Amino acid sequence: MEPGVPFPTLESPGYFMQPSPEELAARERKDPGYLSRVRDFTVGRFGYGCVKFSGETDVRWLDLNRIVKFGRNEIVVYEDESTKPVVGQGLNKAAEVTLVLQMQLAYSGDGQLNDVVDKLREITERQGATFVQYDQTYGLWKFSVQHFSRFGLSDSDEEDITMDAIPAAQHAQEMNGGEMSDIDEEPQISPDGPELAHSLPAHLGLDPARMREMRMLMFPAEEELEYYGERHSQERSDFTKGYARSPLQNSAQRSQKSGSASVRKTSLALLEYKPGGVESSPPGTILLSQHNKGIPLKAAKTEGFNLDVSCETPVSGYHSHCVVDSGLFMGRSFRVGWGPNGILVHSGAAVGSSGSNKALSSVITLEKVAIDKAVRGENEKVRKELIELAFDAPLNLHQAIEHEAREVEVGSSKLKLQSLVADRVILSDICRNYVDIVERQLEVPGLSSSTRLVLMHQVMVWELIKVLFSEREHNGQSKSVGADNEEDVMEDMKDGSPEVDPEALPLMRRAEFSYWLREYVCDRVQTEVSSLSESNYLEQLFSLLTGRQLDSAVELAVSKGDVRLACLLSQAGGSSVNRSDISRQLDLWRINGLDFNFIEKGRIKIYELLAGNIDGALRDVKIDWKRFLGLLMWYQQPPDTSLPEIFKTYQCQLNDGRAPYPFPVYIDEGSPKDAIDWSIKDRFDFSYYLMLLHANQGGDFGFLKRMFSSFCSTNDPLDCHMIWHQRALLEAVGAISSNDLHVLDMGLISQLLCLGQIHWAIYVVLHMPYHGDCPYLQATVVREILFQYCECWSTDDSQRQFIENLGVPSAWLHEAMAIYYNYYGDVWKSLEHFMECSNWQKAHTIFVTSVAHSLFLSGKHSDIWRLVSLMEDYKSEIENWDLGAGIYISFYSIKSSLLDEESSMGEPESLDQKNTVCKDFLGQLSESLEVWGDRLPLDARVAYSKMAEEISSLLIADISDGPNRDVQLSCFDTVCSAPIPEDLRSSHFQDAVSLFTCYLSELAS
Repeated sequence: MEPGVPFPTLESPGYFMQPSPEELAARERKDPGYLSRVRDFTVGRFGYGCVKFSGETDVRWLDLNRIVKFGRNEIVVYEDESTKPVVGQGLNKAAEVTLVLQMQLAYSGDGQLNDVVDKLREITERQGATFVQYDQTYGLWKFSVQHFSRFGLSDSDEEDITMDAIPAAQHAQEMNGGEMSDIDEEPQISPDGPELAHSLPAHLGLDPARMREMRMLMFPAEEELEYYGERHSQERSDFTKGYARSPLQNSAQRSQKSGSASVRKTSLALLEYKPGGVESSPPGTILLSQHNKGIPLKAAKTEGFNLDVSCETPVSGYHSHCVVDSGLFMGRSFRVGWGPNGILVHSGAAVGSSGSNKALSSVITLEKVAIDKAVRGENEKVRKELIELAFDAPLNLHQAIEHEAREVEVGSSKLKLQSLVADRVILSDICRNYVDIVERQLEVPGLSSSTRLVLMHQVMVWELIKVLFSEREHNGQSKSVGADNEEDVMEDMKDGSPEVDPEALPLMRRAEFSYWLREYVCDRVQTEVSSLSESNYLEQLFSLLTGRQLDSAVELAVSKGDVRLACLLSQAGGSSVNRSDISRQLDLWRINGLDFNFIEKGRIKIYELLAGNIDGALRDVKIDWKRFLGLLMWYQQPPDTSLPEIFKTYQCQLNDGRAPYPFPVYIDEGSPKDAIDWSIKDRFDFSYYLMLLHANQGGDFGFLKRMFSSFCSTNDPLDCHMIWHQRALLEAVGAISSNDLHVLDMGLISQLLCLGQIHWAIYVVLHMPYHGDCPYLQATVVREILFQYCECWSTDDSQRQFIENLGVPSAWLHEAMAIYYNYYGDVWKSLEHFMECSNWQKAHTIFVTSVAHSLFLSGKHSDIWRLVSLMEDYKSEIENWDLGAGIYISFYSIKSSLLDEESSMGEPESLDQKNTVCKDFLGQLSESLEVWGDRLPLDARVAYSKMAEEISSLLIADISDGPNRDVQLSCFDTVCSAPIPEDLRSSHFQDAVSLFTCYLSELAS
């Protein structure tokens, strides 16, 4: 370049400009003044991007080394705001930016690409720029800006885009057998040479390639200088080639060791969770951290580094089967434990893996507990309508029922515990409302067959609760009800006449239960009948009788011309006299030696059943427990037998092994794939426990924990959403009483928290039964939820209002928000909420260390006075008040007094008095600096210095009013001991020396 010509300077390694310096020099010689109107001036950095300034640009004397800086996925123009010109001048003008995204992205289709484009478009618009395009081939993100600050991707933006794209890459890897290749990949020679016999990877039993990748991630600077000697003077074509290469191949050598680009210094976790990948990838899939994406990493195999089982050591353990202790190997970057929303991180074999495939592996396993399985459809996607019907609607119904409150004192606050209040008269209506909700849930399309089976079972359970525990209103009149025919009883009940004899109520309940049982087994009986051939109509008749489908049985017998059998069937389960007659006839045939081989076996089974001989009728026949219970009630027990006696009879036969076990519905009627390992002693069906509860009214409730286990209703052990409502209603009507079912409460709370329903979770906590041994249990759980999920409920106004309406102390909400905002560095909001929750000590600390100095330096003295005035009323609760916020009260008071001509007593203060007050205040400042120490940032020390400087200036301004030189010199002594800058202290020293010189001159004269 020619000396004296104002060329722009650009010497940073890896940077270029277009036109090049040579072209600029040539055009300036040809056309003087060209540098003041360069069209489409471009500055770029190889592998990072470029910026083209629109129109004509004045590039004279531009120090591009300081002005334009490219970092990883970002560009900064005029990093120093104080040197930035107004919009339209210099380089602070409209431009088109192209950034090379240094992220490992892979696409499984147009949908995945569209997600990345939409995310980039959103980020672009959020930063005030205009999105132009995204080239997936070279990873080029192009957008236009009107002026400059910082543009690009933040850490969180990178993680969002990377995490959204990675699952597709892993899916593609699995489709190709777990291997990925690059057509441009060249054979590489290992820089480590042959493996040493005693190398660290071999000694630990780890994959050397994986350790080398981790070393490159953590120490990337070792290969940076290799690039700086190249490409500095290359043309634009080289930059285009840099685009054509993968960003992962370029960026390893393009991060500056001591350049202008900012270097991230925050510590990064070695492992990071891949959201959404738990379901689509096999257990054990982990991702190396993508924060440093400049290293081209090879795709790691999901099976990890395996060893033969014969190499098992005590470290591997019996259950984990892990080669090494990952916690020891990776240090603080890895800890085994639970993460949010049911994520479990551990080393070794996946949960549920078979022992036959036992192998030692170094895999770190990420698994997710399916807490939200109840709201997932057949495609395993969470459905919003299922959340509404499974959780919101039942809880809204629960809230609409009458409640009673109990206040519990927790320190200075009070918490309102709630419990449901209902009687057995309204129980029928409540159950009907719950049934409506479940039936609406059954109408949702896309439900799996197992889910529909569980939902239908829930409908029948609510109907059974209504049958067994509801009562009727009595108005004084009574009506006799016969007991010989349950169908007649049901017809009378359907007439809507409540005037019945109280003695007939047990028979009416029995009739309702009989109707419920027939409805429950109807579908199963019909399926069984349809599977039998028409020629074997006697088997069909028997099957219909097991479900008490008498009308259908009689019609079938008549259609086959078996009129006599049809007459017997029409009287089945009625009068005991008919049973005795049939039983006596069978006995006579046996006594007289009748050869039963001449009678169909199916007909003999029907006769035995009609005679009440269930064991004989069921010989070589297996039926489910509900139909067996029905056979006891319909054909063996007298028609006037009460339900408790029937249930106890079934229980006795069950204990003797003569009755089928009441397996839960998903085992009894579900598909084999839904069955689980089951022990007979584990759990029975929930409806069976309801029958026991009815039979043991006022008796032992020792089976409640088994009864309210999720396994009694569903094959999902974590689904408690409906049995919680059933427990609450049974407790409200007095059917049960228990204070040790907190596992059920916490199960529903976990489900609600996983779905983000924080307000309903707290609602459930407040309904946990009060226990004298743990009086603060509910308060502890509520506070934990508020703290852990503050981000969810505090940003949702409806949830926050709901929580406040529940009577949760507002101080708890403010404390949770104060800690949340303090964690994220929003000290203003944190201070506000700490003051709202009356945590004056913490509020004072934040005010002194984070807020006060910024207000003071901004000149917002009224805000400071307002805050310190609020805290001053509680200064007795605040440690070091005089050396904290009290400093500012003292400052404003002293400043006001020094500016006033007269004291509060109406007489002017002497210089000596002012000096004493100022000396005390400046000493207070120095002591405050010692007490707070490193907790005070630099700005706070600057604020202290300005206060001392201002007070010192006001004191020195009145020094001429001193009565004698001693007082004046004493003022200088006070000022020089103040915490002020050294240059100002030197100035005061000079003034003091001048005064002292005058004083000596006066003495000499």
